[in-house]
Amino acid sequence: MPSSTRSTATSPASAVRVVLVAVVALALSLVATPPAAAAARDAQAATGRPGITKKHFGTLAGGQKVDIYTLRNARGMRVRILTYGGIIQSIEVPDSRGRLANVTLGFDNLSDYVKRSPYFGAIIGRYANRIAKGRFTLDGRTYRLATNDGPNALHGGNKGFDKRVWAASPFQRRGGVGLVLTYTSRAGEEHYPGTLRARVVYTLTDRNEIRMDYRATTTRPTVVNLTNHAYFNLRGEGNGTILGHRLQINASRYTPIDKTLIPTGKIARLAGTPLDFRRPTAVGARVNSKNQQIRYGGGYDHNYVLDSRGRGLSLAAKVVEPDSGRVLEVVTDQPGLQFYSGNFLDGTLRGTGGHLYPKRSGFCLESQHFPDSPNHATFPSTVLRPGEVYRTTTLYAFSTE
Repeated sequence: MPSSTRSTATSPASAVRVVLVAVVALALSLVATPPAAAAARDAQAATGRPGITKKHFGTLAGGQKVDIYTLRNARGMRVRILTYGGIIQSIEVPDSRGRLANVTLGFDNLSDYVKRSPYFGAIIGRYANRIAKGRFTLDGRTYRLATNDGPNALHGGNKGFDKRVWAASPFQRRGGVGLVLTYTSRAGEEHYPGTLRARVVYTLTDRNEIRMDYRATTTRPTVVNLTNHAYFNLRGEGNGTILGHRLQINASRYTPIDKTLIPTGKIARLAGTPLDFRRPTAVGARVNSKNQQIRYGGGYDHNYVLDSRGRGLSLAAKVVEPDSGRVLEVVTDQPGLQFYSGNFLDGTLRGTGGHLYPKRSGFCLESQHFPDSPNHATFPSTVLRPGEVYRTTTLYAFSTE
């Protein structure tokens, strides 16, 4: 064999040195990894291929089965939706350090949704918000609804869309995954006229948005006002109150209410009132004001007249939670936004994380037409007639700062 040929074999001593160097290098790399980097690494590991899965969630007393769908986007955000009420049960989004948490209030069982829920995450219809004294007149005929909120009708009646089982069809396309929900409300259901065919499409995009597209048609003239009633806590559900969240609403006017929370019919300016959120302000800064409107609502429970009314999709509100860095933006084409500060939560409801929900542990930003519009000719109309199509879109967009 020629003398220039070399052997690639390693001596035992050399092998030991190589192993020791590798072990030391690994140990140093672990020590040097800061918590923020580790959290970011974990969040990156949680991302992957978008998809949607389905599981059984429970069975109603009448035998109807309820399913839960889990939507996952390419960035690791997860949203869970029930066929019962079209309820958004959980929304898992990262904070500024990449740590995931559920930021919407809800239950881990069907029974609580049926018996105890204050509309957590549900589709609301036929008419979101209140109708005074449970009645309205349309084309000369007066319709009388159930009065399920003192003297008034609230959120569609005793068994509104939030308490119905919706048919579901999942889909996946470039840039997002989603769920098509459909429900047919027969003529006379909750005493509303006309058969209403409703369709709500939830899309979880790869931009960490939940897009909600609403559509409805009717067989007879009726009134329609659909929304979603998600309660948010950007600190994480069950993690304290929302009083430190900084809120901005792009509205310079609102509809004042009476002591039963029905609009008076006036459209008033917000300037100089504790309800003015045109500049970012902590929710808790003025929530206990002695202002009569605040006292009527027990806090904030008011319809804001959006400045962007009639101009297509526009930013309606932005919320920042300083500790987590999470940001929620509400984008809509609706004329109004109901801001509710969780005034009636009382610490008796136990959520998905096992924690009780005290007063003001969640807030709602419900895109909508105005409350009691059927009884106020000066408010934007909520009348839908045969041959017309009700269409509206709202997005919940999540990010960090």
